[in-house]
Amino acid sequence: MRDPGAWLHTPYTKPFRRRSPVIADFFKRLGLALAFIPLLLATGWFFLPAPPPLDGLSWSQRVLDRDGHLLRLTLSADDKYRLPTPLAQIAPELVNATLTHEDQHFWKHPGINPVAVLRAAWHLGLGQRGRGGASTITMQLARLRYGLHTRTARGKLLQMWRALEIERHYTKAQILEHYLDLAPYGRNIEGVGAASLLYFGKPASALTAHEAIALSVVPQSPTRRTPRAESANPALTAASHRLAARLCSLADARQGSDLAEAGRPSSSDSDAFDVDTVPIRPHLTRDFVAPHFVLRVARRDPTQREITTTLDRDLQRLLERRIAAYVDANRRLGVSNAAAMLIDTRTMEVLAQAGSAAFFDPAISGQVDGTRSRRSPGSTLKPFIYAAAMDQGLIHPLTMLTDAPRRFGGYNPENFDGDFAGPIHATDALARSRNVPAVALAAQLTHPTFYQLLRKGGVALPHEESYYGLALPLGGGEVTMEELVRLYAALANGGRLRPLQRTLPHPPSEGGTRLVSPEAAFLALEMLGHVPRPDIGTEAGADGIYWKTGTSMGFRDAWSIGVFDHFVLAVWIGNFDGRRCATFVGRTCAGPLLFQIIDTLRTQGRAHPRPIQPPTGANLQRVEFCAESGQLPTAACHHRVTGWFIPGVSPITPCEVHREILVDAETGLRVPSDDDGTREVRRAVYEFWPSDLLALFERAGLPRRRPPPFAPGAEGGVETLARTGKPPQITCPANGQTYAVRPGGDHATGTISLQARSEADVVRLYWFAGKAFLGATSARETLPWRPAPGKYHIVALDDRGRSSTSTVTVQAAGVE
Repeated sequence: MRDPGAWLHTPYTKPFRRRSPVIADFFKRLGLALAFIPLLLATGWFFLPAPPPLDGLSWSQRVLDRDGHLLRLTLSADDKYRLPTPLAQIAPELVNATLTHEDQHFWKHPGINPVAVLRAAWHLGLGQRGRGGASTITMQLARLRYGLHTRTARGKLLQMWRALEIERHYTKAQILEHYLDLAPYGRNIEGVGAASLLYFGKPASALTAHEAIALSVVPQSPTRRTPRAESANPALTAASHRLAARLCSLADARQGSDLAEAGRPSSSDSDAFDVDTVPIRPHLTRDFVAPHFVLRVARRDPTQREITTTLDRDLQRLLERRIAAYVDANRRLGVSNAAAMLIDTRTMEVLAQAGSAAFFDPAISGQVDGTRSRRSPGSTLKPFIYAAAMDQGLIHPLTMLTDAPRRFGGYNPENFDGDFAGPIHATDALARSRNVPAVALAAQLTHPTFYQLLRKGGVALPHEESYYGLALPLGGGEVTMEELVRLYAALANGGRLRPLQRTLPHPPSEGGTRLVSPEAAFLALEMLGHVPRPDIGTEAGADGIYWKTGTSMGFRDAWSIGVFDHFVLAVWIGNFDGRRCATFVGRTCAGPLLFQIIDTLRTQGRAHPRPIQPPTGANLQRVEFCAESGQLPTAACHHRVTGWFIPGVSPITPCEVHREILVDAETGLRVPSDDDGTREVRRAVYEFWPSDLLALFERAGLPRRRPPPFAPGAEGGVETLARTGKPPQITCPANGQTYAVRPGGDHATGTISLQARSEADVVRLYWFAGKAFLGATSARETLPWRPAPGKYHIVALDDRGRSSTSTVTVQAAGVE
């Protein structure tokens, strides 16, 4: 019999329904897939490529002076101050303070701190938003690098995922380094490398404990805690105090540490630590050093993170202070802007460069770089005409030149003072910056011409030579200050042109392009030593200064440039908009500033008065010259001076001015010889100046000892003298030249003035065009000639029967 209570012990079973084999296989496969998904995700995550934390970022450039001092930190492409800094080059105090403040467990967690996440979730659940933040340094790096919006749950989860990615591929040290490179430190400053330079003027490795604490609290609230230059930031001060107190308590728990001891208040009063005492530098835009120079070197290689320049910060500040003081002192005279450059001729390194008087002054266009602006150089290029003329055997320093009104085709150069000095030695002509002698020499230069010489010297003349003509020696072409200092440095370096250097290290400044010979370079500088100082009037060469001035047409540019010791210094005063000012005269406006800078350099012991010396092994000799004629003295030359010449090159001839002649003792008239013995004669020395120079002497009121006329009946002897004397030298029209004349009576363009220089004893000159007689003049006059178009052989015949010829072509000028 069946137990009625057996059902209580028999388990209930639902009737079994057999599942379809297809459905069973599906669920089996689904189960396997679900089981492998975590494994696949883990494997995929494991093989994900490394996220590039810093790739594609633009960085600032750190520009340093020659001694490693910061000149400027440039902006990145996205207008940030951002400088990558290796962790090993960051002060341990800042690293420890940052970890203490931001992420104490950084070295232990895998990128996410689970405890901090749970704590933050708990506070969030209680409605206590903002308490107990859960972001780790790795998560902050992910937010900074990928621009994540982490205020939402989705954004926070993505931040955590990115943090795990970063932790998977990078070491803790790399993560910390990347974070410190991107952390915000107020304004547009990112990274501790840039922040330490901009706020404290020192690299991150040199930060003190106090400075480290001040910086480490900024990234948590960069807008509120940005350091200020003008006053203390209360939010920064309070946060720094809290961190300092926390470090002290941690130090007590750890029985002291270097950072905690440095951050510990000096007394029981926690206010003893005052971040206000930490020196905060002004924002760098207010403290630019050599801004034009820095911009130049930074733009040359934008990819270079650190650039060590040739600039000497002390010399730069000296230059800037002198310019600022000079402009302020002369503002009432119209001086508002200036530029200057100082280089070392031995290495061609730019030591100081001021492109304007005030970089941030828009009234003077201060951000325009005056050292690179193309301006008229005035007379500053004249020394290179004289150097080339000495190389081509046209002159030596004591050659007698003519400073007198002269026409060069259609060009009539005048001197700055509107007057003419007459006969003048080459050295005096250069020292006194006479225009006519310089133009006359430039017209004679060949292979190279003056234009070709400047092009070879690196001067960027954009037009053909015919465009400038003979106005080029007087500032008819534009140059930059950089080009000028290179040219003058070539004179100091034996005639070799070398490139300017702005960065270190650089290739040795040896060799270079030969511009002029060492002999000509030395003589040109020695001639510049005769230019008097603008303050005391003594020759500057006696003080080891060799300088030149320049004034552009219309008084728009005033220049002075000098070679001294192993430096070249150039100064420009003017306006970038080209406004003229009567004050802008090279000698009186730019010259004083040049000498103020030189004198300051010497006072500080940076420069010394060293007269130049002839180059070693140079082909130079120092001999006696006739003081009046500049030629080798004869027995008739009683006044003599010593000077340099280049043997085999310089035009050295015996003096032809002083001659001993026979004079009738009774009448004082000249006789050709003493052959007949019928009269008593004596020997006397007279000056035989060419007619043009003699006329200039007379105009200047300088009487010369002219030879007396011949005695009656001395014609035969005169004929003998005529065969040995010099024929007239036609100076206008120049042989081989083409002249354009305008028919119809226009005197200025339709007439050519016939002019010649002749021996002192010549009274009259006779002019011919072929066989056609044009007219007669005294030896010192000119004859106006109005020719028709054609080719002419012009003959000048003196009254001693001597003649010379000049072949010219005359063309009809176009009608405007």
